[in-house]
Amino acid sequence: MVTTGAIIYGKGDYLGFNTEEHPVAVQLGGSDPSDMAKCAELSQERGYDEVNINVGCPSDRVKNGSFGACLMAQPDVVASCVKAMQSAVDIPVTVKCRIGIDDMDEDEDFARFIDIVADAGCKTFIVHARKAWLQGLSPKENREVPPLNYPRVYNLKKTRPDLSISINGGIKTLDDVNTHLLNVDGVMMGREVYANPYILANVDSTIMGDESAHGISRREVVMQMQQYIERQEDPYFKPWHAARHMLGLFQGQAGGRIWRRYLSQNGTGKNPDPNLLMNGLAEVENAQREIDLYNKAKANA
Repeated sequence: MVTTGAIIYGKGDYLGFNTEEHPVAVQLGGSDPSDMAKCAELSQERGYDEVNINVGCPSDRVKNGSFGACLMAQPDVVASCVKAMQSAVDIPVTVKCRIGIDDMDEDEDFARFIDIVADAGCKTFIVHARKAWLQGLSPKENREVPPLNYPRVYNLKKTRPDLSISINGGIKTLDDVNTHLLNVDGVMMGREVYANPYILANVDSTIMGDESAHGISRREVVMQMQQYIERQEDPYFKPWHAARHMLGLFQGQAGGRIWRRYLSQNGTGKNPDPNLLMNGLAEVENAQREIDLYNKAKANA
């Protein structure tokens, strides 16, 4: 996610990504149609596969910038952005939103928002199945406190079968994903995937039905990410830039805490470990061997 102001006026490259990430979407934060169209065009030129409008982020900074969840109360503004962006690009323009904010009615007001934005040309909505309370709750609380209302999103798909509807919020297992897919077109997993990225290893077989797919081991993940790191040519790239997103790779496994600690302690600072992932893996595997030996000795006692 990047704001239009950062792209247009910022000095850094806020649209950079690695080609190995395809398919990849950029999410824009903004509410000025001309700025959104310009940034959508720049994103398409850089090779993005999709441009998404942020109508879900509830932070005060986002609210004060007139984008994010506060735009749920301004569907005409979002519709204008959709029209301007679609006239500027050929890639899909999609919207990520909530089911409402503050005292908005989850049925009538949400349906009105969807209808106005869809009539402007948006055909894909990713819906976080919670309201956002812009008054009284922090961004973190807004991801957890407002109750989930999955049936509201299911009902949207029933009433607007012409639209592609994906659901988001509190989804923790692939079994949950399959249950949701009985009612909507797609599922977005956010915090669970970040905390436990290995959950994605069985998506091809469990969700996509690919019987020939075989899950990659955690060790193979580390090996491939090490190779990815070694391929990077950006002089500003550091192993920690990739490793920090892998802290949860061994969640629920023996050695998981050792992995997190090694990466955190040795990936940053003045002298970060250049072989961070491989050395961290060695620490985990040593711990796992010791546990296995202990369990065998205990079983034979």
